[in-house]
Amino acid sequence: MIVRRFLQWVRTASPGDRAEATAALARAYLYSDLSEHDRKAAQAALTLMLDDSAPLVRRTLAEALSRSAEAPHDIILALAHDAPDIAVVVVERSPVLLEIELIEIVRAGRPGLRAAVAVRPWVPEAVSAVIAEVADAEVCRMLIENEGADLAEATLERLIERLGHVGAIREALLARQDLTPPLRQALAAKLAGLLAAFVSERAWLNPEVAARVTREACERTTVAIARRVDGGTALELVQHLRDTGQLTAGLLLRALLAGNRTLFEAALANLSGFRLERVAAILDDRSFATFAPLFLKAGLPASAEPLFRAAMTALHEVGFAHGPLAAVQLRRRMVERVLTLYRGHDPRELDGYFALLRRYAAEAAREEARAFTEDLAEVA
Repeated sequence: MIVRRFLQWVRTASPGDRAEATAALARAYLYSDLSEHDRKAAQAALTLMLDDSAPLVRRTLAEALSRSAEAPHDIILALAHDAPDIAVVVVERSPVLLEIELIEIVRAGRPGLRAAVAVRPWVPEAVSAVIAEVADAEVCRMLIENEGADLAEATLERLIERLGHVGAIREALLARQDLTPPLRQALAAKLAGLLAAFVSERAWLNPEVAARVTREACERTTVAIARRVDGGTALELVQHLRDTGQLTAGLLLRALLAGNRTLFEAALANLSGFRLERVAAILDDRSFATFAPLFLKAGLPASAEPLFRAAMTALHEVGFAHGPLAAVQLRRRMVERVLTLYRGHDPRELDGYFALLRRYAAEAAREEARAFTEDLAEVA
Protein backbone atom coordinates (compact mmCIF):
# COMPACT_ATOMS: atom_id res chain seq x y z
CA MET A 1 0.00 0.00 0.00
CA ILE A 2 2.80 2.44 0.95
CA VAL A 3 4.72 1.65 -2.24
CA ARG A 4 1.57 2.12 -4.38
CA ARG A 5 0.99 5.56 -2.88
CA PHE A 6 4.69 6.38 -3.41
CA LEU A 7 4.44 5.50 -7.11
CA GLN A 8 1.34 7.60 -7.55
CA TRP A 9 2.82 10.56 -5.69
CA VAL A 10 6.20 10.73 -7.48
CA ARG A 11 4.47 11.36 -10.82
CA THR A 12 3.73 14.95 -9.84
CA ALA A 13 6.26 15.68 -7.08
CA SER A 14 9.18 18.06 -7.59
CA PRO A 15 12.69 16.61 -8.09
CA GLY A 16 13.70 17.61 -4.57
CA ASP A 17 10.66 15.92 -3.05
CA ARG A 18 11.19 12.82 -5.22
CA ALA A 19 14.79 12.61 -4.10
CA GLU A 20 13.82 12.85 -0.43
CA ALA A 21 11.09 10.23 -0.79
CA THR A 22 13.41 7.90 -2.72
CA ALA A 23 16.00 8.09 0.05
CA ALA A 24 13.31 7.27 2.64
CA LEU A 25 12.08 4.28 0.62
CA ALA A 26 15.69 3.04 0.19
CA ARG A 27 16.24 3.24 3.95
CA ALA A 28 13.00 1.37 4.57
CA TYR A 29 14.12 -1.33 2.12
CA LEU A 30 17.49 -1.73 3.82
CA TYR A 31 16.62 -1.37 7.50
CA SER A 32 12.85 -1.92 8.06
CA ASP A 33 11.23 -5.27 8.78
CA LEU A 34 9.19 -5.47 5.58
CA SER A 35 7.14 -8.43 4.46
CA GLU A 36 8.43 -10.35 1.47
CA HIS A 37 5.69 -8.80 -0.71
CA ASP A 38 6.43 -5.24 0.45
CA ARG A 39 10.15 -5.82 0.03
CA LYS A 40 9.71 -6.88 -3.60
CA ALA A 41 7.43 -3.92 -4.21
CA ALA A 42 9.95 -1.51 -2.68
CA GLN A 43 12.75 -2.94 -4.83
CA ALA A 44 10.59 -2.56 -7.93
CA ALA A 45 9.84 1.07 -7.01
CA LEU A 46 13.53 1.82 -6.44
CA THR A 47 14.35 0.20 -9.78
CA LEU A 48 11.79 2.46 -11.41
CA MET A 49 13.59 5.51 -9.99
CA LEU A 50 16.63 4.63 -12.13
CA ASP A 51 14.64 6.12 -15.01
CA ASP A 52 13.94 9.40 -13.24
CA SER A 53 14.96 12.30 -15.47
CA ALA A 54 16.37 14.29 -12.53
CA PRO A 55 20.02 13.46 -11.75
CA LEU A 56 19.39 14.59 -8.16
CA VAL A 57 16.98 11.69 -7.63
CA ARG A 58 19.38 9.07 -9.02
CA ARG A 59 22.31 10.47 -7.05
CA THR A 60 20.26 10.41 -3.86
CA LEU A 61 19.37 6.79 -4.59
CA ALA A 62 23.07 6.00 -5.10
CA GLU A 63 24.04 7.65 -1.81
CA ALA A 64 21.28 5.85 0.10
CA LEU A 65 22.31 2.40 -1.18
CA SER A 66 26.04 2.78 -1.73
CA ARG A 67 27.43 1.44 1.55
CA SER A 68 25.05 -1.46 2.15
CA ALA A 69 25.84 -5.08 1.36
CA GLU A 70 22.04 -5.61 1.20
CA ALA A 71 21.52 -3.18 -1.68
CA PRO A 72 20.00 -4.78 -4.81
CA HIS A 73 22.82 -5.72 -7.14
CA ASP A 74 20.88 -4.81 -10.29
CA ILE A 75 20.25 -1.27 -9.03
CA ILE A 76 23.85 -0.77 -7.92
CA LEU A 77 25.17 -2.01 -11.27
CA ALA A 78 22.82 0.31 -13.15
CA LEU A 79 23.93 3.26 -11.02
CA ALA A 80 27.57 2.33 -11.69
CA HIS A 81 26.88 2.94 -15.39
CA ASP A 82 24.93 6.16 -14.85
CA ALA A 83 26.45 9.63 -15.32
CA PRO A 84 29.98 9.79 -13.88
CA ASP A 85 29.07 12.00 -10.90
CA ILE A 86 26.38 9.46 -9.93
CA ALA A 87 28.35 6.33 -10.79
CA VAL A 88 31.32 7.44 -8.70
CA VAL A 89 29.21 7.22 -5.51
CA VAL A 90 28.57 3.48 -5.80
CA VAL A 91 31.83 2.61 -7.55
CA GLU A 92 33.82 4.07 -4.67
CA ARG A 93 31.75 2.57 -1.87
CA SER A 94 29.49 -0.33 -2.75
CA PRO A 95 30.46 -3.79 -1.47
CA VAL A 96 27.92 -5.29 -3.87
CA LEU A 97 29.95 -4.77 -7.05
CA LEU A 98 31.77 -7.88 -8.20
CA GLU A 99 35.48 -8.06 -8.96
CA ILE A 100 34.88 -8.59 -12.68
CA GLU A 101 32.54 -5.58 -12.75
CA LEU A 102 35.19 -3.39 -11.14
CA ILE A 103 37.72 -4.59 -13.71
CA GLU A 104 35.35 -3.67 -16.53
CA ILE A 105 34.84 -0.23 -15.01
CA VAL A 106 38.58 0.31 -14.82
CA ARG A 107 39.12 -0.83 -18.39
CA ALA A 108 36.34 1.43 -19.67
CA GLY A 109 38.20 4.45 -18.32
CA ARG A 110 35.22 6.72 -17.76
CA PRO A 111 36.11 10.04 -16.06
CA GLY A 112 36.68 9.73 -12.33
CA LEU A 113 35.74 6.06 -12.05
CA ARG A 114 39.25 4.61 -12.09
CA ALA A 115 40.09 6.85 -9.15
CA ALA A 116 36.90 5.75 -7.40
CA VAL A 117 37.92 2.10 -7.73
CA ALA A 118 41.47 2.85 -6.56
CA VAL A 119 40.30 4.32 -3.24
CA ARG A 120 37.68 1.68 -2.36
CA PRO A 121 37.87 0.27 1.17
CA TRP A 122 39.07 -2.99 -0.37
CA VAL A 123 40.61 -3.41 -3.79
CA PRO A 124 41.21 -7.06 -4.78
CA GLU A 125 44.57 -8.09 -6.27
CA ALA A 126 43.18 -8.64 -9.77
CA VAL A 127 41.57 -5.19 -9.82
CA SER A 128 44.78 -3.58 -8.56
CA ALA A 129 46.72 -5.32 -11.33
CA VAL A 130 44.44 -3.85 -14.01
CA ILE A 131 44.68 -0.36 -12.50
CA ALA A 132 48.48 -0.65 -12.48
CA GLU A 133 48.39 -1.58 -16.15
CA VAL A 134 46.05 1.05 -17.58
CA ALA A 135 45.55 3.95 -15.15
CA ASP A 136 47.45 7.22 -15.11
CA ALA A 137 50.03 8.16 -12.49
CA GLU A 138 47.62 10.01 -10.18
CA VAL A 139 45.19 7.08 -9.98
CA CYS A 140 48.08 4.67 -9.43
CA ARG A 141 49.36 6.88 -6.62
CA MET A 142 45.93 6.68 -4.97
CA LEU A 143 46.02 2.89 -5.29
CA ILE A 144 49.52 2.63 -3.80
CA GLU A 145 48.55 4.82 -0.83
CA ASN A 146 45.31 2.91 -0.21
CA GLU A 147 45.92 0.61 2.76
CA GLY A 148 42.88 -1.44 1.70
CA ALA A 149 44.33 -2.29 -1.71
CA ASP A 150 45.82 -5.74 -2.20
CA LEU A 151 48.94 -5.27 -4.32
CA ALA A 152 50.82 -8.37 -5.44
CA GLU A 153 54.58 -8.08 -5.89
CA ALA A 154 54.13 -8.42 -9.66
CA THR A 155 51.76 -5.44 -9.58
CA LEU A 156 54.25 -3.32 -7.65
CA GLU A 157 56.95 -4.36 -10.12
CA ARG A 158 54.74 -3.29 -13.02
CA LEU A 159 54.07 0.08 -11.36
CA ILE A 160 57.82 0.63 -11.08
CA GLU A 161 58.31 -0.36 -14.69
CA ARG A 162 55.52 1.88 -16.00
CA LEU A 163 55.66 4.84 -13.65
CA GLY A 164 58.88 4.66 -11.65
CA HIS A 165 60.00 7.85 -13.39
CA VAL A 166 57.23 9.82 -11.64
CA GLY A 167 58.36 11.35 -8.36
CA ALA A 168 55.00 10.98 -6.61
CA ILE A 169 54.90 7.28 -7.49
CA ARG A 170 58.40 6.70 -6.15
CA GLU A 171 57.56 8.46 -2.90
CA ALA A 172 54.35 6.48 -2.46
CA LEU A 173 56.10 3.18 -3.16
CA LEU A 174 59.01 3.88 -0.82
CA ALA A 175 56.56 4.73 1.97
CA ARG A 176 55.07 1.22 1.82
CA GLN A 177 56.25 -1.17 4.53
CA ASP A 178 55.75 -4.19 2.25
CA LEU A 179 58.11 -3.00 -0.50
CA THR A 180 60.65 -5.82 -0.71
CA PRO A 181 64.40 -5.24 -1.16
CA PRO A 182 64.27 -6.43 -4.82
CA LEU A 183 61.53 -3.87 -5.52
CA ARG A 184 63.42 -1.11 -3.73
CA GLN A 185 66.45 -1.97 -5.82
CA ALA A 186 64.37 -1.96 -9.01
CA LEU A 187 63.14 1.52 -8.09
CA ALA A 188 66.73 2.66 -7.52
CA ALA A 189 67.78 1.21 -10.88
CA LYS A 190 64.90 2.99 -12.59
CA LEU A 191 65.94 6.31 -11.09
CA ALA A 192 69.59 5.70 -12.02
CA GLY A 193 68.61 5.13 -15.63
CA LEU A 194 66.59 8.33 -15.69
CA LEU A 195 69.48 10.32 -14.26
CA ALA A 196 71.89 8.88 -16.81
CA ALA A 197 69.59 9.85 -19.67
CA PHE A 198 69.03 13.30 -18.16
CA VAL A 199 72.69 14.25 -17.86
CA SER A 200 73.52 12.77 -21.26
CA GLU A 201 70.76 14.69 -23.01
CA ARG A 202 72.11 17.94 -21.56
CA ALA A 203 75.69 17.03 -22.46
CA TRP A 204 76.82 17.47 -18.86
CA LEU A 205 78.68 14.17 -19.16
CA ASN A 206 79.36 11.97 -22.13
CA PRO A 207 77.06 8.92 -22.25
CA GLU A 208 79.77 6.46 -21.17
CA VAL A 209 80.77 8.45 -18.09
CA ALA A 210 77.13 9.18 -17.23
CA ALA A 211 76.31 5.48 -17.43
CA ARG A 212 79.25 4.60 -15.15
CA VAL A 213 78.45 7.28 -12.58
CA THR A 214 74.79 6.36 -12.36
CA ARG A 215 75.55 2.64 -12.33
CA GLU A 216 77.87 3.09 -9.37
CA ALA A 217 75.30 5.28 -7.63
CA CYS A 218 72.77 2.49 -8.13
CA GLU A 219 75.27 -0.03 -6.78
CA ARG A 220 75.77 2.07 -3.64
CA THR A 221 72.02 2.11 -3.11
CA THR A 222 71.83 -1.63 -3.69
CA VAL A 223 74.52 -2.26 -1.08
CA ALA A 224 72.66 0.00 1.37
CA ILE A 225 69.43 -1.95 0.75
CA ALA A 226 71.25 -5.28 1.14
CA ARG A 227 72.66 -4.17 4.49
CA ARG A 228 69.22 -4.60 6.05
CA VAL A 229 68.34 -8.09 4.74
CA ASP A 230 68.84 -11.60 6.06
CA GLY A 231 70.02 -14.66 4.15
CA GLY A 232 66.67 -15.67 2.65
CA THR A 233 65.80 -12.17 1.54
CA ALA A 234 69.34 -11.71 0.23
CA LEU A 235 68.79 -14.71 -2.05
CA GLU A 236 65.67 -13.04 -3.45
CA LEU A 237 67.57 -9.80 -3.99
CA VAL A 238 70.41 -11.66 -5.72
CA GLN A 239 67.98 -13.43 -8.04
CA HIS A 240 66.44 -10.08 -8.95
CA LEU A 241 69.88 -8.61 -9.63
CA ARG A 242 70.79 -11.61 -11.75
CA ASP A 243 67.53 -11.47 -13.72
CA THR A 244 68.08 -7.79 -14.47
CA GLY A 245 71.75 -8.13 -15.41
CA GLN A 246 73.01 -6.16 -12.39
CA LEU A 247 74.78 -8.97 -10.55
CA THR A 248 78.37 -8.09 -11.44
CA ALA A 249 81.75 -8.74 -9.85
CA GLY A 250 82.06 -4.99 -9.26
CA LEU A 251 78.83 -4.88 -7.27
CA LEU A 252 79.82 -7.90 -5.18
CA LEU A 253 83.26 -6.45 -4.49
CA ARG A 254 81.65 -3.19 -3.43
CA ALA A 255 79.31 -5.07 -1.09
CA LEU A 256 82.11 -7.10 0.43
CA LEU A 257 84.32 -4.05 0.93
CA ALA A 258 81.38 -2.42 2.72
CA GLY A 259 81.41 -5.34 5.15
CA ASN A 260 78.32 -6.98 3.64
CA ARG A 261 79.17 -10.65 3.61
CA THR A 262 75.49 -11.66 3.48
CA LEU A 263 75.00 -10.42 -0.09
CA PHE A 264 78.28 -12.01 -1.21
CA GLU A 265 77.31 -15.36 0.32
CA ALA A 266 73.88 -15.25 -1.32
CA ALA A 267 75.42 -14.42 -4.70
CA LEU A 268 77.91 -17.29 -4.50
CA ALA A 269 75.11 -19.67 -3.51
CA ASN A 270 72.89 -18.50 -6.37
CA LEU A 271 75.62 -18.61 -9.00
CA SER A 272 77.25 -21.87 -7.91
CA GLY A 273 74.12 -23.82 -7.03
CA PHE A 274 75.53 -24.62 -3.57
CA ARG A 275 73.42 -24.34 -0.43
CA LEU A 276 73.82 -21.12 1.53
CA GLU A 277 75.12 -23.04 4.55
CA ARG A 278 77.86 -24.70 2.49
CA VAL A 279 78.96 -21.35 1.06
CA ALA A 280 79.07 -19.84 4.55
CA ALA A 281 81.27 -22.70 5.76
CA ILE A 282 83.70 -22.18 2.87
CA LEU A 283 83.93 -18.46 3.60
CA ASP A 284 84.46 -19.17 7.31
CA ASP A 285 87.56 -21.24 6.48
CA ARG A 286 90.46 -18.82 6.91
CA SER A 287 92.79 -21.10 5.00
CA PHE A 288 90.74 -20.41 1.84
CA ALA A 289 91.41 -24.00 0.75
CA THR A 290 88.22 -24.23 -1.31
CA PHE A 291 87.53 -20.56 -1.91
CA ALA A 292 88.98 -20.38 -5.44
CA PRO A 293 87.02 -23.43 -6.75
CA LEU A 294 83.79 -21.96 -5.35
CA PHE A 295 84.57 -18.55 -6.82
CA LEU A 296 85.25 -20.00 -10.27
CA LYS A 297 82.23 -22.33 -10.14
CA ALA A 298 80.11 -19.24 -9.55
CA GLY A 299 81.33 -17.95 -12.91
CA LEU A 300 83.10 -14.92 -11.51
CA PRO A 301 86.27 -13.73 -13.30
CA ALA A 302 89.44 -15.53 -12.24
CA SER A 303 91.37 -12.25 -12.35
CA ALA A 304 89.21 -10.88 -9.53
CA GLU A 305 89.62 -13.89 -7.20
CA PRO A 306 92.72 -12.50 -5.38
CA LEU A 307 90.84 -9.25 -4.69
CA PHE A 308 87.88 -11.04 -3.15
CA ARG A 309 90.18 -13.30 -1.14
CA ALA A 310 92.01 -10.23 0.18
CA ALA A 311 88.70 -8.57 1.04
CA MET A 312 87.57 -11.70 2.91
CA THR A 313 90.90 -11.83 4.75
CA ALA A 314 90.49 -8.22 5.80
CA LEU A 315 86.93 -8.90 6.94
CA HIS A 316 88.14 -11.86 9.03
CA GLU A 317 90.79 -9.67 10.63
CA VAL A 318 88.86 -6.49 11.36
CA GLY A 319 85.44 -8.02 12.01
CA PHE A 320 82.24 -6.02 11.89
CA ALA A 321 81.57 -2.42 12.78
CA HIS A 322 78.88 -0.94 14.96
CA GLY A 323 77.77 2.59 14.28
CA PRO A 324 77.98 4.81 11.18
CA LEU A 325 81.50 6.15 11.77
CA ALA A 326 82.94 2.72 12.57
CA ALA A 327 81.28 1.28 9.46
CA VAL A 328 82.81 3.79 7.04
CA GLN A 329 86.20 3.50 8.76
CA LEU A 330 86.01 -0.26 8.33
CA ARG A 331 85.15 0.13 4.67
CA ARG A 332 88.10 2.46 4.06
CA ARG A 333 90.55 0.11 5.81
CA MET A 334 89.30 -2.81 3.75
CA VAL A 335 89.60 -0.94 0.46
CA GLU A 336 93.14 0.15 1.34
CA ARG A 337 94.00 -3.41 2.35
CA VAL A 338 92.90 -4.79 -1.02
CA LEU A 339 94.73 -2.02 -2.86
CA THR A 340 98.01 -3.27 -1.35
CA LEU A 341 97.80 -6.16 -3.84
CA TYR A 342 98.75 -3.66 -6.54
CA ARG A 343 101.90 -2.38 -4.86
CA GLY A 344 104.93 -2.66 -7.09
CA HIS A 345 102.89 -3.35 -10.22
CA ASP A 346 104.00 -1.81 -13.47
CA PRO A 347 101.44 0.97 -14.21
CA ARG A 348 100.98 -0.56 -17.64
CA GLU A 349 99.79 -3.79 -15.98
CA LEU A 350 97.10 -2.22 -13.82
CA ASP A 351 93.65 -3.55 -14.70
CA GLY A 352 90.15 -2.17 -14.51
CA TYR A 353 89.73 -3.40 -10.93
CA PHE A 354 92.50 -1.08 -9.79
CA ALA A 355 90.60 1.92 -11.14
CA LEU A 356 87.45 0.59 -9.53
CA LEU A 357 89.16 0.23 -6.17
CA ARG A 358 90.58 3.72 -6.39
CA ARG A 359 87.07 5.08 -6.89
CA TYR A 360 85.85 3.01 -3.94
CA ALA A 361 88.69 4.42 -1.84
CA ALA A 362 87.72 7.98 -2.79
CA GLU A 363 84.07 7.29 -1.94
CA ALA A 364 85.08 5.74 1.40
CA ALA A 365 87.25 8.75 2.28
CA ARG A 366 84.40 11.15 1.62
CA GLU A 367 81.93 9.03 3.60
CA GLU A 368 84.38 8.83 6.49
CA ALA A 369 84.85 12.61 6.48
CA ARG A 370 81.07 13.16 6.52
CA ALA A 371 80.55 10.62 9.31
CA PHE A 372 83.45 12.07 11.33
CA THR A 373 82.15 15.64 11.15
CA GLU A 374 78.62 14.48 12.04
CA ASP A 375 80.07 12.61 15.02
CA LEU A 376 81.94 15.76 16.11
CA ALA A 377 78.77 17.84 15.78
CA GLU A 378 76.83 15.41 17.98
CA VAL A 379 79.55 15.45 20.66
CA ALA A 380 79.61 19.25 20.60
